[in-house]
Amino acid sequence: MGGGGQRPSPLPTSPSSPPPSPSSLGAPLLLRWSEVPPSVTESFILSGYRCPGYSLTQCLASAFRPTNETGNFWTHFLAVFVFAFRFGELFWGAEGPGAKGASDPFYYPLWSYFLGVCGLLLASSLAHLLNSMSLVIREVCFYIDYGTISAYTVGSSLAYFYYIYPRGGETAISANLSLAPELDVGGHALGSRPWLEALYVPSACLIALFCTLACCCTRRLWPRHRYLIRTLVFLLPFLVVSLPVFHKLWHSGATMGPTGHFFLRHCAWLLASGVFNVSKLPERLSPGRFDIWGHSHQWFHCCTFMSILDELHMIRGEIREVGRGHGGMGTPTFLSTFGVMLLLLALLAALVTWFGVRESHRQNGATRKEA
Repeated sequence: MGGGGQRPSPLPTSPSSPPPSPSSLGAPLLLRWSEVPPSVTESFILSGYRCPGYSLTQCLASAFRPTNETGNFWTHFLAVFVFAFRFGELFWGAEGPGAKGASDPFYYPLWSYFLGVCGLLLASSLAHLLNSMSLVIREVCFYIDYGTISAYTVGSSLAYFYYIYPRGGETAISANLSLAPELDVGGHALGSRPWLEALYVPSACLIALFCTLACCCTRRLWPRHRYLIRTLVFLLPFLVVSLPVFHKLWHSGATMGPTGHFFLRHCAWLLASGVFNVSKLPERLSPGRFDIWGHSHQWFHCCTFMSILDELHMIRGEIREVGRGHGGMGTPTFLSTFGVMLLLLALLAALVTWFGVRESHRQNGATRKEA
């Protein structure tokens, strides 16, 4: 989650001087915090800034130069390939799809989750790589970043709903499986909860839209507390999306099994990522020392990705349980999985477009006022 809008602190005040145009430089210079617009600066990061106005080629080349965004790019870009490899193990390993095949509707929720995770990691890495093209593009990059975080949470909710959420009396998730009609995975009787089942995924989508809206607003409103607000805002969908896991762990008691183990690790990594995002450690302790490598946003990225890996392990374990005839919510359909994701993405795109147009008008107004 990108920042901006607050000068690094504590720092001595210094008059800003217009930076050189990157288009006039063979190798664009890296600037200090006092040489870039306030909306570009990050708290306690003093140097390594790219001047707004990079070309696409210069942005791509900057991935191989030490800037304060280089680590932010690679920590999520490389994670795409690690996640794809771990995801692929589900299909080529011993727990593979068998007779159903990877394109079977059984796996629609899993593929929706895969798209949500990869979209998040790619959008995050590209936002950090391309945000120096202009001030407007910078804002749009992070608006998209927030939207893909929300899409990821909905992808998780679909996987949780179909592979973890138990329902008494339902048919198996695949046509060739059967369920104990009134028992969950822990052997506890379950009543029908149609209202809860009908509201779970729609609620996840509505909360995702709210979270994107709130995070986009923090880029111009409440800049002083933007990291805390964003962290708390994205805690809300985690609590809602995780309801199926909480339900299962509540009924499993002391024997949580692999699901509980991976879920607790998933929560621990998320907590660590939130601490880094809010505290701005370690750069808060030594401003300027961690400008290029080792600052909080890089650790935030790493902890977030580790939480996703543990979540993937948990989902893989639940898929094995469903394959044995335990749990599940019935056969997924294209509309109930990919359809939900496509509708959400359309709404998120409309929201991002609205904020982007608004930001463009604001920047144009500011330019005319200066002229």
